[in-house]
Amino acid sequence: MIGKFSTALALLAIFSGAQTKVTQQPFGKMKDGRAVEIYTLSDGKVEARIMTYAGTIVSLKTPDRNGNMADVTLGFDSLDGYLGNHPHFGALIGRYGNRIGKGHLVVDGKTYQLALNNGPNTLHGGTEGFDRKLWKGKAIPNGVELEYVSPDGEEHFPGTLTVIVRYTLVGGALRIDYSATTDKDTVVNLTNHAYWNLAGEGSGDVLNQEMQINAGKFTPVDDGLIPTGELKPVAGTPFDFTKPKAIGKDIASTDEQVVRGKGFDHNFVLDKKSMNGQLVQAAVAHDPASGRTMETWTTQPGVQFYTGNFLDGTIHGKSDHVYARRNAFCLETQHFPDSPNKPEFPSTLLKPGQKYHTVTEYRFSAK
Repeated sequence: MIGKFSTALALLAIFSGAQTKVTQQPFGKMKDGRAVEIYTLSDGKVEARIMTYAGTIVSLKTPDRNGNMADVTLGFDSLDGYLGNHPHFGALIGRYGNRIGKGHLVVDGKTYQLALNNGPNTLHGGTEGFDRKLWKGKAIPNGVELEYVSPDGEEHFPGTLTVIVRYTLVGGALRIDYSATTDKDTVVNLTNHAYWNLAGEGSGDVLNQEMQINAGKFTPVDDGLIPTGELKPVAGTPFDFTKPKAIGKDIASTDEQVVRGKGFDHNFVLDKKSMNGQLVQAAVAHDPASGRTMETWTTQPGVQFYTGNFLDGTIHGKSDHVYARRNAFCLETQHFPDSPNKPEFPSTLLKPGQKYHTVTEYRFSAK
């Protein structure tokens, strides 16, 4: 009924905190008629738009060094684009972000065979992961809270998993709080799959933008992009981002790992471990042309650095922009890929009575 009114009258809720204004509006309907909503968070400097379908970051606008605003995340102008096939633009990823080798999962001695949706492996939660679900949203001070209940056996994962994700925006920082509980032992690895281009989405490739990743080691992968189990030092390899360097500097290297990933598509092992929920700096991305800078802070032990290697020019995004290879980068904070099959990696096991809780912040500035 609300959709019959004008946009101005369609505001369902307004929260005006000390720093951030939150508005809620309709954003179309699913094919089965369920309504999708979008929340706009504005702190007077940065504006983020989050929708209830897939918990997607639809846009994030931030100023350059001269105060000029640009949307720095890839996506679509309307819901229809997100309902079609696309590489997870801005979406919440679960139950298990990244890959599980051969879809093989053993929990409490019981073997589960997950859907194989990435060659011989399971990627980003399976055929219909959390990035294909409609979440329940509500406005909260400085942001939006999203909830999804994943039933026992969904995508063949054990346990009913109740997930709450909060997006809040304060002082130019978009914070994502991920929480989950279960009624049966299961595995959980939640993240967000935003594609960033600090020059502005649709502006071309990110090869001249600079990246620093605070990781002295990374997890090498096999031909199927599954970690071998080794933690390899980045020193002396193209994976050394311990000091800022252009993303494109070593992306054409003949290094076996770069060739396998068709660029960078690897998990980096962060040097500092989060203690008592304290955020640690994972990465700093900078665009010399615009001055825009994005710092990634997290409580997670790893971050997947992906350079849009599989964008191929077939996707027409916002304002009909064509998204070609390496037109964006991703920094997906996470536990390591295939952790359930790598006992030497940090555990992703969640038991009844425990609470999964991780935090990631993307902090924006210009210099």
